[in-house]
Amino acid sequence: MSNLGPPSSVRVPGGTFTVAASGFADGPAQPLVRYLNQHGAAAVTLIQHPLVAEGPAEHRVSHFEGGELVRTRVLKRPSRPPFTYALDPISPLRIGRSDVWVGFNCLATAQGLLMRRLGFVRHVIHWNVDFVPERFGANVMTRAYEWLDRQCCIRSEGRVELSDAAYRGRLSAYNLEAESCPAELIPMGSWTEEAPKTNAQRLVEPRIVFLGHIVERMGLPLLLDVVEILRDRGRVVHADVIGAGPVLSSLQADATRRGLTSLITWHGFVADYADVERILADACVALAPYETSADSFSRYADPGKLKAYLGAGLPILLTDVPPNAAELAEQAGACVVPPDASAFADAIERLIDDQRSWETRHRASLEYGRRFDWATMFTESLPRLGLMGLQDGR
Repeated sequence: MSNLGPPSSVRVPGGTFTVAASGFADGPAQPLVRYLNQHGAAAVTLIQHPLVAEGPAEHRVSHFEGGELVRTRVLKRPSRPPFTYALDPISPLRIGRSDVWVGFNCLATAQGLLMRRLGFVRHVIHWNVDFVPERFGANVMTRAYEWLDRQCCIRSEGRVELSDAAYRGRLSAYNLEAESCPAELIPMGSWTEEAPKTNAQRLVEPRIVFLGHIVERMGLPLLLDVVEILRDRGRVVHADVIGAGPVLSSLQADATRRGLTSLITWHGFVADYADVERILADACVALAPYETSADSFSRYADPGKLKAYLGAGLPILLTDVPPNAAELAEQAGACVVPPDASAFADAIERLIDDQRSWETRHRASLEYGRRFDWATMFTESLPRLGLMGLQDGR
């Protein structure tokens, strides 16, 4: 993976920033805004657009000065993703000047490139948060999206990818060369140094936890099977499910039908990430039972929830789907488990019955997770993107 090489000539000590992103979950746009506010930015504007039908349907514009939130505007527009994504560039219509524009998708970055052409922005960064071949299927919408994304890769002063696989996949798909289109690698992270941590006391009344978008490929039916198997074995293990999505109501109905209501807490979408961290720290095992069919999960992904699990020091049980699954097993105390409910239930029982093994995996999770602390990664990478003078507030 190529770095960007020498930093850009643009310097923004006490600079002004516009950050445009889709979605309201924590990362990476929200952590970037927090970091900028904590490290000397004069002003930061965060523009958030609706991402999924189950999430907030509003466009939100938050403006910070001197690290403090001074105002928030909420704009109501029709919301039917992905068709209403076209409304993002005009929500809001008027945006002030800034030294740096950071776009977290090609629509957002294209808006920044237009603002740069009009003289309202000096420096544009295209921050890719995923790569999905044939994103909307083999149709004109996908072709238009890919054309625009390619233009953003070429025309932005700085570019970020979440993983080497995504970086190389995008180069190949868009017929680009690494030498002419480098990128800085900044994976998904977490506030690992500050996050509350789980501990061995959680094994007394064990709770397992799942965090993520409630869609079919996340493997939530398997989680219900696991809770049912443990109950039938006489084990009282409570499950916390954090997130919303199109299959949530059907899963809840299935849990009720099976008599699992008292064993599962459905938290839904949790807006305050501090509350997410608290729920994670109350658990003792984290689950990521991705479905293993060929189209169930992008092989280019860097799942943010795995970093959140690491931030809490949780041992992770996951299927062999994310590209970093083997590394998590080797270095982070995770267990790669076959996509079978009985295998997951067995793995959970082994962990909660063996405190010494649990503590070993807990320590490995914490140690591995430290390398993905947002503050550490931003401090190392932002200078290479041309954002200098932020670390000491110059």
